[in-house]
Amino acid sequence: MSGGVGRVTSSVPRVVVAAPSSNAGKTSVATGLVAALTARGLAVSPHKVGPDYIDPGYTGLAAGRPGRNLDPVLVGEERVVPLFLHGARGADVAVVEGVMGLFDGATRPGLEPGFASTAHVARLLRAPVVLVVDASAQAQSVAALVHGFATYDPTVRLGGVVLNRVGSDRHEEILRDALGGSGVPVLGAVRRLAELGTPSRHLGLVPAAERSAEALATVGRLGEVVAGAVDLDAVLRLARSAPALDAVPWDPAAEVSRVEGRPRIAVAGGAAFTFGYAENAELLEAAGAEVVTVDPLRDESLPGGTAGLVVGGGFPEVHAADLSANETLRAGIAELAARGGPVAAECAGLLYLARSLDGVPMCGVLPTDAVMSPRLTLGYREAVALSDSVLAPAGTRVRGHEFHRTVATPAAGPDPAWRWTGSDPEGFVSGGVHASYLHLNWAGSPALAERFVSACAAATLAGGVRHAHR
Repeated sequence: MSGGVGRVTSSVPRVVVAAPSSNAGKTSVATGLVAALTARGLAVSPHKVGPDYIDPGYTGLAAGRPGRNLDPVLVGEERVVPLFLHGARGADVAVVEGVMGLFDGATRPGLEPGFASTAHVARLLRAPVVLVVDASAQAQSVAALVHGFATYDPTVRLGGVVLNRVGSDRHEEILRDALGGSGVPVLGAVRRLAELGTPSRHLGLVPAAERSAEALATVGRLGEVVAGAVDLDAVLRLARSAPALDAVPWDPAAEVSRVEGRPRIAVAGGAAFTFGYAENAELLEAAGAEVVTVDPLRDESLPGGTAGLVVGGGFPEVHAADLSANETLRAGIAELAARGGPVAAECAGLLYLARSLDGVPMCGVLPTDAVMSPRLTLGYREAVALSDSVLAPAGTRVRGHEFHRTVATPAAGPDPAWRWTGSDPEGFVSGGVHASYLHLNWAGSPALAERFVSACAAATLAGGVRHAHR
């Protein structure tokens, strides 16, 4: 139903899966819920609050469609609902996994308390919340906890509780009795199941893309457990109670101007480079590029006619030996960079373009060497571009995030990429290369995609592309 010129009144059924704190099991419950509803034959749209790449990989695997992030810091509060409607097109129901505790938001100066929290996004989406409670070490006290979360913010609707890590039938009975007068229905009770733990790594869970058959089996098992422990019909009724949203769905074609020439842009994928926002590739295509995938672990050359390369995040340190062993592709990327071909690399991409990673040779495009570090670097960044590049002119301001346990020495080249509050200059701009630790969702700064496609088209016209398109 139309809500005005360009506006759509959408009644996508939706729930937000939240928790009182991190490590309560909301990723497992959200993934299992997506898998269980998908197994029913429903088209489920998976979403994730915040910048995290890994959790959407699991829910996306369960749904068979991309898991999409909803992050008011990275894309702006005003884009959250449009991006949700874009991602949920054609879906019967949407499941939005929260971040940290329900009311825990970003702590950057200048942001109001609770900004970018799960509660903030739930309010924007006008979505009911399902609270996943780790009940493993409590009994009657669960009622006080749920009461507090239900009444803390009356603008957030707590529509139900899923009890997680329940120890026995008797334990479940005690918990349900305690919550009987809370006014918040218990939607399910999931037992302690150690075999459903997902392997962890230094930055969190192991990405689903790296686990292939094992990840599929885990997702399938989570779906079976949730289907047996949670009242799916009650969840669907709750999701369908969400009121209509009146907004313009995000459209990448409305965010950028189309560049002539249809340059071919390769985007790194495969097990080593699993971190990326779906909107980035959609913006490249909307700006006129042909987007193809290259797997640095398997492909020995860039796709024919490649004008530019995007290398996003991931875990190259885990795959360093195999990445290094693919000498032919490393040489091809170095050649592309040497002739001025546009290359945009962030975090893992920076490590791959470095001279070495933990002593193992990489592409040698950047005059820096990277090593693993015991220190986790994590947080949102408000950055300003220090050098003109294929991504942005100097002075451009963006919001991004860092998420790594590596250190590059030196941290910046003669022409640095960015500087943010409290930091020294960071990253590298050289010729057509832009490399940095900063992760960006281009939906928040769509001009980056248009500028990059323009640079790739110019490189094609200048004769910087060696092979004709196949």
